[in-house]
Amino acid sequence: MGRLIILVGICLIIIGVLITLNVPLSWIGHLPGDFSLEWGKTRIYIPITTSIIFSFILSILLFLFSRR
Repeated sequence: MGRLIILVGICLIIIGVLITLNVPLSWIGHLPGDFSLEWGKTRIYIPITTSIIFSFILSILLFLFSRR
């Protein structure tokens, strides 16, 4: 449990640094495979590829930190 808290803290620090330094992250959510459907005033956004990439990265990090 302690390692998970450390991992979450490190991720929050990295996100904070990226936001503070104004790193352009406009590619997130605009990858091939991310769908945006619009009709009228309704917009539905389905970030399939972005979700798969984040899931893969998170799985690797959790695997590395959860080894006993």
